[in-house]
Amino acid sequence: MDHVDAVVIGAGVVGLAVARALALAGREVVVLEAAPGVGTGISSRNSEVIHAGLYYAPGSLKARLCVQGRQMLYDYCAERGIAHRRCGKLIVATTEAERAPLAAIAERAAAAGVHDLVPLTPGQARALEPALHCVAALHSPSTGIVDSHALMLALLGDVERAGGVLAVQSAVRSAVRHARARTGSGPGAAGMALVMEDGTELATHWVVNAAGLQAPALARRFEGLAPQHVPEAHFAKGSYFTLAGRAPFSRLIYPVPQPGGLGVHLTLDLAGQARFGPDVQWVAAPDDLAVDPARAPAFESEVRRYWPGLPAGALQPGYAGMRPKISGPGEAAADFLIQGPRTHGVPGLVNLFGMESPGLTSCLAIGAHVAAMLHG
Repeated sequence: MDHVDAVVIGAGVVGLAVARALALAGREVVVLEAAPGVGTGISSRNSEVIHAGLYYAPGSLKARLCVQGRQMLYDYCAERGIAHRRCGKLIVATTEAERAPLAAIAERAAAAGVHDLVPLTPGQARALEPALHCVAALHSPSTGIVDSHALMLALLGDVERAGGVLAVQSAVRSAVRHARARTGSGPGAAGMALVMEDGTELATHWVVNAAGLQAPALARRFEGLAPQHVPEAHFAKGSYFTLAGRAPFSRLIYPVPQPGGLGVHLTLDLAGQARFGPDVQWVAAPDDLAVDPARAPAFESEVRRYWPGLPAGALQPGYAGMRPKISGPGEAAADFLIQGPRTHGVPGLVNLFGMESPGLTSCLAIGAHVAAMLHG
């Protein structure tokens, strides 16, 4: 049986960032990915937004790691020449009833360490974005966009230069206790063997479950992990529609958030093309990724609240993503759940549950956080 120091399961942006942090700390790392390539799941089906950290409860992991990770990500992209742009965004109230929730966002952001929000009158907002309708707005200059695929390739390059290895089409079936894995030194040596779908085994001291949508299901197959430490998985599908033609906006436009998500917002890619979404559909299976063209009228209605000039029939079905939620419909949004041995009692195992937005923004901070946990 082969043996390595650490295994990261999942080669999305979070898994790669964790693997990078471990490899740069001197650990022998193998990244196991069930798909044929990196970032084919959650990481390839999102808005590619670098979030400022406005929406998350002060003191939560989401708030702390987003604010920390945002600056780390901007610095990393600048150092590595990864395409990105600090374009800013406007969060808009389109009715008088939304003024209070908008003010609450500003208060929450300040409490979480975001101090650059600027309140705007309707006239000030239209001076920035003439096509916009609102009764009030917040300008977030720290929000941006990034080429997420280029980011993942850079993270993978760092892993490999530090001696790490990526193994694709390497699905993990389960994990069992294994005496041979205990031969290493260091706190919390895991003593685990990963059993692959093809029946081979890989012994390791440390296992990081960064399997995204499949993380809870995989964790249930880890020997010694009590069921109460594995949250129920919920799947919130988010469809995107693209715009035929060019949008008259240079910044991202976000409405006041809705239950389960941040509302049908306008984001831009690095070429300036606009896309709208995601909405929220609670679904039973994570592979339900078809975009229903019949949802276009509902999208148009939402978009026209802040862009009344949206041309009729301009929205085309784009793609859909899936949020790996650990809170269900009608429940308060759950925080990131980064669960180590002090919580579940299984030495050397770290589970990453609920790695939804702002996971992309927070990825480098999450990597540092997990590396610190495994260090002791």
